[in-house]
Amino acid sequence: MPNERLRAALLERGMTIAMLAEAIDVDPKTVERWITKNRTPYRRHRYAVASHLGVDETYLWPDALSNEQVTAASTSELVTLYPHRTSVPRDAWGRLFASAEREIGVLVYSGLFLSEDGGIQRIFADKAKAGVRVRILLGDPDSPQVAERGSDEGVDEAMAAKIRNALVLYKNLRKQDGVEFRLHRTVLYNSIYRADDQLLVNTHVYGVTAAHAPVWHLRRIAGGDLVNTYLESFERVWEGATPIPGD
Repeated sequence: MPNERLRAALLERGMTIAMLAEAIDVDPKTVERWITKNRTPYRRHRYAVASHLGVDETYLWPDALSNEQVTAASTSELVTLYPHRTSVPRDAWGRLFASAEREIGVLVYSGLFLSEDGGIQRIFADKAKAGVRVRILLGDPDSPQVAERGSDEGVDEAMAAKIRNALVLYKNLRKQDGVEFRLHRTVLYNSIYRADDQLLVNTHVYGVTAAHAPVWHLRRIAGGDLVNTYLESFERVWEGATPIPGD
């Protein structure tokens, strides 16, 4: 069976076999065999191809790594663990989003602390103007999921009120071209803050507000699958979310 994933990745990026071969310094016939005969390249070539095409190595060659290798790589994706969101240095949020060159993503219920930060909003606006895709997912304040989370955290109606407050604070950013907002109605197990291949993941713990729950700083590396899991979750929520009425 041909490697259709590799073939499709080339087509999506407007690349030919010869162009890829030149970019990673191999013979074009070698690349052709990777596609037509589904040959598995050496690890250094797999990494080079995946990096050049901007996709994950395990997506192009799902069986190339053993479970042990995937586990070891995934463990290495953890950069730092903060015991509480309040433990994350204030400038870490700005550095994270300022590093984005392709994609910024925020998945929260309210994330009020971000909307209150004028510097972060300026980064979002500037990045959007520079061509970075900026997507922000907020909880639907009228949804039963938000009401339940408010009850779980002991803040009741304050959860929906914080979302409405965030929507007001984002009023100008919502008009910015390149910035997309949607409302979701999901049970949120983690808040996700993305800048390309880096994430800050704020876990949610029953009875504890998000500010006092742990945060994982993750960075995707070749062969790892931890970051991919959170990115896939973000996309699922985005697909089921709806635009903000009136935007």
